[in-house]
Amino acid sequence: MTGYVIPTLAGVALMGAPFLWCRLRREAPEDYGISWKLEKKSFVELLIVTAAVLLPLTFVSVNWPFESLPRHSTAWRSLNLMAAGTSAAIIEEIFYRGWLLPLFKRRVGAFWAIALSSGLFALSHIFVAQTVFLFAVFFPGCVMGFLRERHGNIATSTIFHAVANVWAVWFAPLHWPTMTWIIERLRI
Repeated sequence: MTGYVIPTLAGVALMGAPFLWCRLRREAPEDYGISWKLEKKSFVELLIVTAAVLLPLTFVSVNWPFESLPRHSTAWRSLNLMAAGTSAAIIEEIFYRGWLLPLFKRRVGAFWAIALSSGLFALSHIFVAQTVFLFAVFFPGCVMGFLRERHGNIATSTIFHAVANVWAVWFAPLHWPTMTWIIERLRI
Protein backbone atom coordinates (compact mmCIF):
# COMPACT_ATOMS: atom_id res chain seq x y z
CA MET A 1 0.00 0.00 0.00
CA THR A 2 2.83 2.42 0.78
CA GLY A 3 4.08 1.99 -2.80
CA TYR A 4 1.09 4.02 -3.97
CA VAL A 5 1.61 7.06 -1.71
CA ILE A 6 4.31 8.86 -3.71
CA PRO A 7 2.70 8.29 -7.14
CA THR A 8 -0.66 9.43 -5.74
CA LEU A 9 0.85 12.58 -4.24
CA ALA A 10 2.72 13.28 -7.48
CA GLY A 11 -0.52 12.87 -9.45
CA VAL A 12 -2.39 15.22 -7.14
CA ALA A 13 0.40 17.80 -7.44
CA LEU A 14 0.66 17.51 -11.23
CA MET A 15 -3.08 17.78 -11.71
CA GLY A 16 -3.71 20.33 -8.98
CA ALA A 17 -0.94 22.82 -9.74
CA PRO A 18 -2.43 24.10 -13.02
CA PHE A 19 -5.87 24.60 -11.48
CA LEU A 20 -4.43 26.29 -8.39
CA TRP A 21 -2.35 28.55 -10.66
CA CYS A 22 -5.45 29.52 -12.64
CA ARG A 23 -7.48 30.12 -9.51
CA LEU A 24 -4.80 32.32 -7.91
CA ARG A 25 -4.42 34.32 -11.12
CA ARG A 26 -8.18 34.46 -11.69
CA GLU A 27 -7.78 32.85 -15.10
CA ALA A 28 -9.90 30.15 -16.65
CA PRO A 29 -8.21 26.76 -17.22
CA GLU A 30 -9.71 26.88 -20.72
CA ASP A 31 -7.46 29.89 -21.46
CA TYR A 32 -4.54 27.47 -21.25
CA GLY A 33 -6.24 24.77 -23.31
CA ILE A 34 -7.18 22.67 -20.30
CA SER A 35 -10.39 21.53 -21.89
CA TRP A 36 -11.67 18.60 -23.88
CA LYS A 37 -13.27 19.47 -27.21
CA LEU A 38 -13.16 16.76 -29.82
CA GLU A 39 -14.58 17.44 -33.25
CA LYS A 40 -14.90 14.86 -36.01
CA LYS A 41 -11.99 16.34 -38.02
CA SER A 42 -9.78 16.35 -34.92
CA PHE A 43 -10.66 12.73 -34.21
CA VAL A 44 -9.79 11.66 -37.77
CA GLU A 45 -6.45 13.48 -37.55
CA LEU A 46 -5.85 11.81 -34.18
CA LEU A 47 -6.43 8.38 -35.72
CA ILE A 48 -4.00 9.12 -38.56
CA VAL A 49 -1.28 10.40 -36.22
CA THR A 50 -1.76 7.48 -33.82
CA ALA A 51 -1.47 4.95 -36.64
CA ALA A 52 1.54 6.76 -38.13
CA VAL A 53 3.36 6.62 -34.80
CA LEU A 54 2.31 3.30 -33.28
CA LEU A 55 2.26 1.01 -36.33
CA PRO A 56 5.99 1.45 -37.09
CA LEU A 57 6.81 1.19 -33.39
CA THR A 58 4.82 -2.05 -33.20
CA PHE A 59 6.90 -3.47 -36.06
CA VAL A 60 10.10 -2.50 -34.22
CA SER A 61 8.78 -4.00 -30.98
CA VAL A 62 7.81 -7.40 -32.36
CA ASN A 63 11.31 -7.60 -33.88
CA TRP A 64 13.06 -6.32 -30.74
CA PRO A 65 16.19 -8.45 -30.18
CA PHE A 66 16.38 -8.06 -26.38
CA GLU A 67 13.04 -9.54 -25.30
CA SER A 68 9.98 -11.28 -26.65
CA LEU A 69 7.16 -8.85 -27.42
CA PRO A 70 4.25 -8.47 -27.17
CA ARG A 71 4.37 -9.45 -23.54
CA HIS A 72 1.61 -11.45 -21.92
CA SER A 73 -0.10 -10.81 -18.60
CA THR A 74 -3.26 -11.76 -16.79
CA ALA A 75 -6.47 -9.94 -17.63
CA TRP A 76 -6.60 -8.35 -14.17
CA ARG A 77 -3.02 -7.06 -14.38
CA SER A 78 -3.67 -5.77 -17.91
CA LEU A 79 -6.79 -3.91 -16.75
CA ASN A 80 -4.86 -2.37 -13.85
CA LEU A 81 -2.04 -1.25 -16.14
CA MET A 82 -4.49 0.18 -18.67
CA ALA A 83 -6.31 2.11 -15.93
CA ALA A 84 -3.03 3.43 -14.56
CA GLY A 85 -1.85 4.40 -18.05
CA THR A 86 -5.07 6.21 -18.82
CA SER A 87 -5.03 8.02 -15.48
CA ALA A 88 -1.40 9.02 -16.01
CA ALA A 89 -2.27 10.33 -19.47
CA ILE A 90 -4.99 12.60 -18.11
CA ILE A 91 -2.83 13.90 -15.25
CA GLU A 92 0.28 14.43 -17.40
CA GLU A 93 -1.59 16.10 -20.24
CA ILE A 94 -3.22 18.56 -17.86
CA PHE A 95 0.20 19.45 -16.46
CA TYR A 96 2.59 19.28 -19.44
CA ARG A 97 0.43 20.17 -22.45
CA GLY A 98 -2.48 21.92 -20.73
CA TRP A 99 -0.44 24.19 -18.46
CA LEU A 100 3.34 24.21 -19.06
CA LEU A 101 3.19 24.30 -22.84
CA PRO A 102 0.99 27.44 -22.95
CA LEU A 103 3.13 29.10 -20.25
CA PHE A 104 6.28 28.45 -22.26
CA LYS A 105 4.57 29.46 -25.51
CA ARG A 106 3.91 32.95 -24.13
CA ARG A 107 7.68 33.40 -23.74
CA VAL A 108 9.36 31.38 -26.49
CA GLY A 109 6.76 30.48 -29.14
CA ALA A 110 5.06 27.20 -30.00
CA PHE A 111 8.07 25.25 -31.34
CA TRP A 112 10.26 25.82 -28.29
CA ALA A 113 7.31 25.43 -25.94
CA ILE A 114 6.66 21.97 -27.36
CA ALA A 115 10.36 21.10 -27.09
CA LEU A 116 10.69 22.39 -23.51
CA SER A 117 7.51 20.77 -22.21
CA SER A 118 8.45 17.50 -23.94
CA GLY A 119 11.94 17.65 -22.44
CA LEU A 120 10.53 18.09 -18.94
CA PHE A 121 8.02 15.31 -19.64
CA ALA A 122 10.88 12.99 -20.66
CA LEU A 123 13.01 13.97 -17.66
CA SER A 124 10.14 13.14 -15.31
CA HIS A 125 10.01 9.64 -16.79
CA ILE A 126 13.77 9.16 -16.37
CA PHE A 127 13.49 10.27 -12.76
CA VAL A 128 10.76 7.71 -12.06
CA ALA A 129 12.22 4.74 -13.94
CA GLN A 130 15.90 5.67 -13.70
CA THR A 131 16.82 4.56 -17.20
CA VAL A 132 18.17 6.93 -19.80
CA PHE A 133 16.32 5.13 -22.59
CA LEU A 134 13.07 6.55 -21.26
CA PHE A 135 14.24 9.88 -22.64
CA ALA A 136 12.77 8.42 -25.83
CA VAL A 137 9.38 9.61 -24.50
CA PHE A 138 10.55 13.08 -25.60
CA PHE A 139 9.39 12.22 -29.13
CA PRO A 140 5.83 11.17 -28.29
CA GLY A 141 5.81 14.25 -26.03
CA CYS A 142 6.45 16.33 -29.14
CA VAL A 143 3.62 14.52 -30.96
CA MET A 144 1.28 15.28 -28.05
CA GLY A 145 2.46 18.90 -28.01
CA PHE A 146 1.77 19.15 -31.73
CA LEU A 147 -1.73 17.73 -31.25
CA ARG A 148 -2.44 20.14 -28.39
CA GLU A 149 -1.25 23.11 -30.44
CA ARG A 150 -3.08 22.04 -33.58
CA HIS A 151 -6.42 21.59 -31.82
CA GLY A 152 -6.14 24.21 -29.07
CA ASN A 153 -7.00 21.89 -26.20
CA ILE A 154 -5.82 18.66 -24.64
CA ALA A 155 -8.47 16.26 -25.94
CA THR A 156 -6.45 14.78 -28.82
CA SER A 157 -3.17 14.77 -26.91
CA THR A 158 -4.81 13.03 -23.95
CA ILE A 159 -6.39 10.34 -26.11
CA PHE A 160 -3.11 9.78 -28.00
CA HIS A 161 -1.24 9.60 -24.68
CA ALA A 162 -3.73 7.10 -23.22
CA VAL A 163 -3.61 4.89 -26.32
CA ALA A 164 0.20 5.03 -26.33
CA ASN A 165 0.30 4.07 -22.64
CA VAL A 166 -2.05 1.14 -23.27
CA TRP A 167 0.09 0.13 -26.28
CA ALA A 168 3.16 0.27 -24.01
CA VAL A 169 1.65 -2.33 -21.65
CA TRP A 170 2.27 -4.96 -24.34
CA PHE A 171 4.80 -3.50 -26.74
CA ALA A 172 7.19 -1.06 -25.04
CA PRO A 173 10.61 -2.68 -24.63
CA LEU A 174 11.77 -2.97 -21.04
CA HIS A 175 15.15 -4.48 -21.88
CA TRP A 176 17.53 -2.18 -23.71
CA PRO A 177 21.04 -2.72 -25.01
CA THR A 178 23.89 -1.80 -22.73
CA MET A 179 26.34 0.91 -23.76
CA THR A 180 28.99 -1.80 -24.15
CA TRP A 181 26.74 -3.67 -26.59
CA ILE A 182 26.09 -0.48 -28.58
CA ILE A 183 29.81 0.45 -28.74
CA GLU A 184 30.73 -3.08 -29.85
CA ARG A 185 28.18 -2.95 -32.67
CA LEU A 186 29.40 0.48 -33.82
CA ARG A 187 32.96 -0.77 -34.31
CA ILE A 188 33.60 -1.68 -37.90
